Amino acid sequence: MLRDVQFKTQAADAAMRAMFEARKKVFVDLLQWDLPVLAGRYELDQFDHPDAHYLILSETDGTHLASARLLPTTGPHLLDSHFADLTDEPIPHGPTVYEITRFCLDRTLTAIQRREARDRLVRSLVDFALENRITTYTGVAEPAWLRQILTFGWSAHALGPVKSINGMLLAALRIEIATDTHARLDRAGIIGRHACLRAEAA
Repeated sequence: MLRDVQFKTQAADAAMRAMFEARKKVFVDLLQWDLPVLAGRYELDQFDHPDAHYLILSETDGTHLASARLLPTTGPHLLDSHFADLTDEPIPHGPTVYEITRFCLDRTLTAIQRREARDRLVRSLVDFALENRITTYTGVAEPAWLRQILTFGWSAHALGPVKSINGMLLAALRIEIATDTHARLDRAGIIGRHACLRAEAA
């Protein structure tokens, strides 16, 4: 089951709690990022606000599988607020540009399940963009994750070289979304869109 939710969507409270808990287990416990933790269980920061969108992939019982946070670049976001030094060009921003953050795959998944969840979430990011007239995504990634992103088939490139920021190697990137993006993902071997739709219907 895939949900597109916002903070103001009260019906999504359980899904969001599961997502915040999964984020803490991945970004704080596993990756050792220095991030705020609420009640010892949930990872939230100042960018978890009513203007943020969340794509949450979960089992029918609410078990978290994968999720991502999308921030409008018409307001403060990670790249312009904390990582502007990563770009060699003006930071993309505007009503058709959103930032992807907290791309999170649940730690309980097997390698095969992680690949399936990753691909379904990538497809959902494309669908969200096409449905909401978003033409560009931006983001910040560690080198290993950046290399994966650049192999997905979509039109993407780094906005500058990898740099050390607060002891972490990071790079900024830009992803262009167009009507042919799903076809490009098909050619790169990302799980087909129809396979994702069948999984949602199961």
